[in-house]
Amino acid sequence: MNDDVPLGLLFGLLIVLLALSAFFSSTETALMSLNRYRLRHRARSGQRAARLAEALLKRPDRLIGLILLGNNAVNLGAAALVTVIALRTGGEGAIFVATLMLTFVVLIFCEVAPKTIAALHPSKVALPGAMIYYPLLKVAYPVVWLINLFTNGLLRLLGVRPELASSHSLSADELRTVVAEAGVMVPRRHRRMLLSILDLDSVTVDDVMVPRQEIVGIDLERDWKENLNVIQNSGFNRLPVYRDGIDDIIGVVRPRQFLCELASGTLNQERLMKYLREPYFVPEGTPLNRQLMNFQQHRRRSAFVVDEYGDVQGLITTEDIVREIVGDLDPAAKASDIGITREGEHTYVVDASTNIRQLNRLMNWQLPTDGPKTLNGLIIERLETIPDPGTNLTVEEYPLEILSTTEHGIRQVRVSAPDVEEESPPLRVAHN
Repeated sequence: MNDDVPLGLLFGLLIVLLALSAFFSSTETALMSLNRYRLRHRARSGQRAARLAEALLKRPDRLIGLILLGNNAVNLGAAALVTVIALRTGGEGAIFVATLMLTFVVLIFCEVAPKTIAALHPSKVALPGAMIYYPLLKVAYPVVWLINLFTNGLLRLLGVRPELASSHSLSADELRTVVAEAGVMVPRRHRRMLLSILDLDSVTVDDVMVPRQEIVGIDLERDWKENLNVIQNSGFNRLPVYRDGIDDIIGVVRPRQFLCELASGTLNQERLMKYLREPYFVPEGTPLNRQLMNFQQHRRRSAFVVDEYGDVQGLITTEDIVREIVGDLDPAAKASDIGITREGEHTYVVDASTNIRQLNRLMNWQLPTDGPKTLNGLIIERLETIPDPGTNLTVEEYPLEILSTTEHGIRQVRVSAPDVEEESPPLRVAHN
């Protein structure tokens, strides 16, 4: 380089090259650190910079080739300038010192600091950078294409296909982690609803159904007055009709269809049979997400769950599935309905036939749900026998005391719940 070039101009050019090096380093980190789903949302919202960044990231091999081409060019240029400056200011002996100083400056001011800032604030760095890279890639495309030709050929020999790099789909477990860690961006109640939707494939109709012993229906072998009393006082929208047992269901009726006859006193068993609708059966073990689609496909709102022998095990409705997602709309009343009585600040007397999932949902507890469906079944599984009253055990940090039993199982249990943060109003159960 001509000695007539002022040192000030050389130093100025060196600073420009170092600034460009910092730009290439920071934008590389920022673009690769971008949240792809947030970027996609911004692009769909009409942000031009986001659309350009998304287009660049569809082929990261080309983007990286462009960035490294620029970064290496400016770094080599800076090294050449430093050599010239060292020769003019201190002779050959100053080259080594100048090289060490350049290495330190590049490491701190062109690599570590810019990349750290970019990693902490990727959007603020990447989006403006994309506005520069997009036209720059058009200009430098022949050189970038030549570089990628050799690079991608080597990668294919190693079994890597760069054109498939834009696939960023999430698995259900990964999406569950994203929702769970959304923090203040998604309200806690909404997070629970989203997680419940994701869990529908792992929850079956057996977990949320009304068990067969709690199904209220019309037995045609009973006296008509008894059946009429059931119709008038059950309060249910649909009632199964069967003969001498719930396993012999012949249809389902909707009381609102014959309200006029019921009010006028003209309803009888013969007239009731005119309103029968064919029952809908589903096998036990059906995942809730599949059953929700089945309800939609068959335009039904309830189904009877049967085992492999065709025996009715319970009743599942669309309301049960919705409740699994959003929770109970009236948790205090529901807790009273299923037999939960509050004794102390964290002590409750619970009916042992209560469904564990329902108990966890109402009380914000964490009793295990991967085994038996009821509290009675859970305790008997742990003890491997029907315990005597007064027996104590601990299940997942929940001390349990058996209060009363029958020949066939446990009736009531005292549960001492750990002090947990509640997401609903403090009143979660009704006092007896």
